Amino acid sequence: MPTMAAAAGSDWVRTEQTQVRLISAVDGVGDSRTVTLGLQFTLKPGWKIYWRAPGDAGFPPSIDWSGSANLGTTQMLWPAPHRFDVAGLSTIGYKGDVVLPIQVTLAEPGKPLSVKAKVDYLTCDDVCIPYTAAFTLDLPAAAARPSGEAPLIAGAMSALPRAAGVDSIAFTAPILAEIDAPGGKEGEQAVMLSLVVDATQPLKNPDLFVEHPKIIVAEPPSVQIEEGGRRAVITSVLVGDKLKAADLAAGNLTLTLVDDTQAVEGTVRATTGAMPAATGSSASGNDLWSILLVALLGGLVLNLMPCVLPVLSLKVMGAIGHGGAAPARVRAGFLASAAGVIASFLVLAAVAVGLKQAGLAVGWGIQFQQPAFIGFMVVVVLLFALNLAGVFEIPLPGWLAESAVAGEQRAGRSELAGHFVAGAFATLLATPCSAPFVGTALSFALSRGPLDIVAVFLALGVGLAAPYLLLALFPRWAARLPKPGAWMVILKKVLSLALFATAVWLLSVLLGAAGTPAVIAAVVAAVLMSALLMARRRVGRVAIPAAVAAALAAMVLPAVLASTAGPATAAVDGRWVRLDPTRDIAAQVRQATAGGKVVLVDVTADWCVTCQVNKKLVLNAESIVQRLAEAQAVSLKVDWTRPSDAISQYLAANNRYGIPFNIVYGPGAPLGIALPELLTVEVVTQALEKAAGR
Repeated sequence: MPTMAAAAGSDWVRTEQTQVRLISAVDGVGDSRTVTLGLQFTLKPGWKIYWRAPGDAGFPPSIDWSGSANLGTTQMLWPAPHRFDVAGLSTIGYKGDVVLPIQVTLAEPGKPLSVKAKVDYLTCDDVCIPYTAAFTLDLPAAAARPSGEAPLIAGAMSALPRAAGVDSIAFTAPILAEIDAPGGKEGEQAVMLSLVVDATQPLKNPDLFVEHPKIIVAEPPSVQIEEGGRRAVITSVLVGDKLKAADLAAGNLTLTLVDDTQAVEGTVRATTGAMPAATGSSASGNDLWSILLVALLGGLVLNLMPCVLPVLSLKVMGAIGHGGAAPARVRAGFLASAAGVIASFLVLAAVAVGLKQAGLAVGWGIQFQQPAFIGFMVVVVLLFALNLAGVFEIPLPGWLAESAVAGEQRAGRSELAGHFVAGAFATLLATPCSAPFVGTALSFALSRGPLDIVAVFLALGVGLAAPYLLLALFPRWAARLPKPGAWMVILKKVLSLALFATAVWLLSVLLGAAGTPAVIAAVVAAVLMSALLMARRRVGRVAIPAAVAAALAAMVLPAVLASTAGPATAAVDGRWVRLDPTRDIAAQVRQATAGGKVVLVDVTADWCVTCQVNKKLVLNAESIVQRLAEAQAVSLKVDWTRPSDAISQYLAANNRYGIPFNIVYGPGAPLGIALPELLTVEVVTQALEKAAGR
């Protein structure tokens, strides 16, 4: 047992797993009727104590105040808890360092307080150990000055859930329905609870705890985030002994919602009724079919976006190359191109599913944040450009030339492979920017399960491949084009300039993503590769292996050298204020909107061609600049050229997974007005006026 302690804190009671003491926020009672104490735990890694509703097992700390003097009533307060799921058991509590505040009312204000407390608590890891600790704490009838432990208690008070309401997170009346208990014990029954949560600050990964005398545990909820995180549909299975929906509806339910750094608590009355369809990994049939149609349209529109223009030369050459050919051969070529597009989208879907299952950021075009991928694209673009310029032709392997018939078959297969690669290449260059309908489809898919992601990406691929499929359906359209001849040599060289320009643009993207050293290394390696290919006859047999080595260097060196490049920092870029991509973007935006200011946010990247077009034609247009100046608006630039978890979270909170993304905040639009992917002066002007409250 500890001896008499200092005025504001008892001695520690130590075990092998825990340290516990009783502390006070003040070193004297003063004239106040109440004093705030705190039960402080320091737990070794892996060990936990329990919340007031512990779940499947355990019990919360309890205190016997017998022997205390001038002690009236006490109330223990509970900071936002965490859920622990181990071996099929769901328990709720705390790990690490935690302070449980205790509100004490004095029997006689102004007189000394002498506290004697016997605390029973349970701590668990692989095993559970109950402990009892006794404390003595005396507070004199002196001025109630903050003690040295006051910050600990203040921190615990700030972690208490706020009252649910319209200014934070609001609950609708939950609906209850009885279901079969999922693997419960004999006598246990289950009730499904469903409710809608509205939030002023976007929800990320909320957890819901439901309390009622008859409830043993509320299982981990199923959550469907909507409206950019400001609305969520939550369902949870409640398990208890002979639990009935009518019993829960007859009284109050206490709901505690914990999400990242915010937590709220409220008491509600539930109703019984038919439950909505259970939320699963796939959407309902009608919703999914609607989104698939949107994705199909989005993929079709993507053909007209600036991102696809760099491969226009390949599309033109592909169509002209079919001039005068047999319809069957034309059809096969266009089907191969379409297959390349669709296969690439399925690969992107698989990558998205893998990243999401691993808990990593998922987004449209984020591969252009990786220096190695940009280096790969530089190499591929240069190879296509050099091929069109007539520097080299890809020869058929000599060991395949066994007969004229076989050679013709091989030529056909080689031609189809070329069309397939060109289609896949078009897809890769289409991903740096979004398009109308694409954002809607992606937001739906990337917030759902694997099946929905694959289905939506497949629809996007079919949409992008639609021109190829249409020409495959009517091959005579392409067959009527002029037959290939000498004139094509000049055309190919002219079209190769577009791909050389694309390579230069990719190097500018690499500059933002990895820095100057990475660009220099990529340029040297790419130039060396090109020189070796052009001089391969004079260099000899080593030319091709050396060119391959140079190509690999152009991919690997940018990734290696990028590690030394510092991240972009907050700065002023003309009239644009660049936000710090390492900090909470939403918090920085809220700071900018303080005082009722109108704020325009532009999430952009060097690799997003549509972003640059929007900025040049609309955001930097004289009329918009004038409107912003009249409204004394703040223009914020969020640069996603390099990976940033903060930016990914900000986009996801606004139900977006790709860029461009622009949103306007103001007194008339505190939650923001999200703008479409393709901007117009009229759309931005209307948003600015609405945000200003006009």
